[in-house]
Amino acid sequence: MTLPAPSSDDPPYLRGLNTPQREAVLTTDGPVLVLAGAGTGKTAALTARLAHLLFTRKAWPSEILSVTFTNKAAREMRERVGRLVGDIVEGMPWLGTFHAIGAKMLRRHAELVGLQSNFTILDTDDQLRLLKQLISAADLDEKRWPARSLAGLIDGWKNKGLTPSDLDAGESELYANGRGQELYAAYQTRLKALNACDFGDLLLHMLVILKTRRDVLEHYQQRFKYIMVDEYQDTNSVQYLWLRLLAQERKNIACVGDDDQSIYSWRGAQVENILKFERDFPGAKVIRLEQNYRSTPHILGAASGVIANNGGRLGKTLWTELDAGEKVRVIGVWDGPEEARRVSDEIETARARGKSYDEIAILVRAQHQTREFEDRFISIGLPYRIVGGFRFYERAEIRDALAYLRIVHQPADDLAFERIVNTPKRGLGDKAVAKLHMLARASGTPLSIAAARILDTDELTPQARRALGNFVGDLARWRDMASQLPHPELARQLLDESGYTAMWQNEKSAEAAGRLENLSELVRAMEEYETLGAFLEHVSLVMDNDANADDAKVTIMTIHAAKGLEYDTVFLVGWEEGLFPSQRALDEGGLASLEEERRLAYVAITRARRLATILHAANRRIYGQWTSSLPSRFVAELPDDHVEAETTMSGGESLWRANWTDRADPFADVSRGTGRGPGWQRAAGSGSFTREPARVVEARTSAISLGNKGRDDLSVGLRVFHQKFGYGRIEEIEGNKLEIEFEQAGRKRVMDSFVSIA
Repeated sequence: MTLPAPSSDDPPYLRGLNTPQREAVLTTDGPVLVLAGAGTGKTAALTARLAHLLFTRKAWPSEILSVTFTNKAAREMRERVGRLVGDIVEGMPWLGTFHAIGAKMLRRHAELVGLQSNFTILDTDDQLRLLKQLISAADLDEKRWPARSLAGLIDGWKNKGLTPSDLDAGESELYANGRGQELYAAYQTRLKALNACDFGDLLLHMLVILKTRRDVLEHYQQRFKYIMVDEYQDTNSVQYLWLRLLAQERKNIACVGDDDQSIYSWRGAQVENILKFERDFPGAKVIRLEQNYRSTPHILGAASGVIANNGGRLGKTLWTELDAGEKVRVIGVWDGPEEARRVSDEIETARARGKSYDEIAILVRAQHQTREFEDRFISIGLPYRIVGGFRFYERAEIRDALAYLRIVHQPADDLAFERIVNTPKRGLGDKAVAKLHMLARASGTPLSIAAARILDTDELTPQARRALGNFVGDLARWRDMASQLPHPELARQLLDESGYTAMWQNEKSAEAAGRLENLSELVRAMEEYETLGAFLEHVSLVMDNDANADDAKVTIMTIHAAKGLEYDTVFLVGWEEGLFPSQRALDEGGLASLEEERRLAYVAITRARRLATILHAANRRIYGQWTSSLPSRFVAELPDDHVEAETTMSGGESLWRANWTDRADPFADVSRGTGRGPGWQRAAGSGSFTREPARVVEARTSAISLGNKGRDDLSVGLRVFHQKFGYGRIEEIEGNKLEIEFEQAGRKRVMDSFVSIA
């Protein structure tokens, strides 16, 4: 179609739109895919399109299905359209989230799937309680086969549009050695008996109805003259199938999204849905929104250079009329603590130049990365907020672990005892705990003392007495260990022996792996303090830091939580192989996961309006061991023209300009089947760094691995040099770990691969 030229007579919703945006608004008939790059004004185009349909009377409000992913997005769209066309938008009953619209439809047709229209929607707690009952009735051990794991599987099956009868043997094998289908069916039967649904049912039930009842399908196909979908790249299978059925008759469906920002596969999202839009709807018009209104050309160039390495994408080229601005900075630092110091120094410098804390963000790949920044910011009084999650020491698994440590350190800590007496489950019911409280109050003793005393009575059932006795014995043993073991090692053993670590290892939810990483980071944090008491005191001071919520603060969040947000200055930290891209993601998903990790990198860079700084550390402490880190392969994919790189050494005393050379060298990575990323080496006779060929990385990695056995050329009393701590003498040797008394830095524990003989 030929678009009318912009004129002064245009309605308000068309004014200020660029040509592709106008095309997305005015192309009303037939299937339309709007590929909207980051910061290209897709919300303005989407709301203007909805306003246009209403303003031109192409459809009444009740004849438009407009689907969003969040209630916030639905409210924002309703408010924006209301400002453009007035109160008519209030009559739009089909503007909302997938689940809200699914629930509205299902209440009208509930009897077709054995429900009544007043069905209850279960929350997560009710769902887990019901599943535990079914697991117990099936004579299964809930510790071995947790209800939360089954809940996650069922949610995944529903996201795929699978009913119990649709499951194959492979899917069923995922739980209790092949009993997944049986328990899924029992769960669905029980839900119907309760006249209840979970969130997955709201779309799954409607999909079943639309597939099996032609009259219902035709009713909605006739009702909805136009269908609009936001964030189409985030749809899962059941949402995709539901939309495709509703749109097949009229085919007036407009989907807005960005294949380069599909980052939620762990929630069931399938980037393939947007990639195959033209196949699903032959003759579809694809409109690309490529003019970016957010970021500078250097930021866009860096992001585009990285994402161009993905194969599964439709492709677009972002551009902007903004000034070039500063290049994306890449900074190499010695280790994690230096990374936190460098970022805090940069923030304080920016603040001194008039930059507001509110315009600064730190984006991490994994939640456990926030801990070092939080500790650093607390120590220097730099205000911060955690977005999309809890502060590190407020997370449930960290509070549980701290409770174990507190009760070992201070037996009179009743709050700690109460928190972990039945975590993980030990067979102590509410009645047993209530009797314990009664005895403690009556005798005026702490719960831990009362627990030991109640074991000599008949107040508890044999099962509860045995469980409590084991726990009391464990506490006594851990207190003895506390005087013999370093406190980080005590924490590791305590979490293992209590069953707490195993509890999360058996948990198959998406959050479980992150919780285990957080626990490892907690143990790592303890190594920086002389005693357990000193560490617990530090945590108390951190937890007490609760500045005025209205004050300006630096934002710390994961990249996933940052999608849709923007800041003037963004620090992208931890860009190292294994951390980003995540090794766990690569191990589980191969090339598909690598491409999603690369999309995460694209999202991260494009959050910045004016300045993006990427940091990578040469060393990270993982599970208590210092490990050499290689810069992320995404760093190597950044185009030279848009990047300025430097590397700091010895705590930041020296700055080295990094010249990236050997660009033609074929680097090994997951997409080529080797699973290795790029490395870096010091160029001979210069202050620059060059990228290593894969064979060199492989050889150096092998050498590091062999080094874990300990070096033969080191002995107690030998004078050595460490690049960060300077000169010192070896006091103790344990495997590949050295205890060194440094002349300037004091006593430190380091790995032997980081020292040379002086």
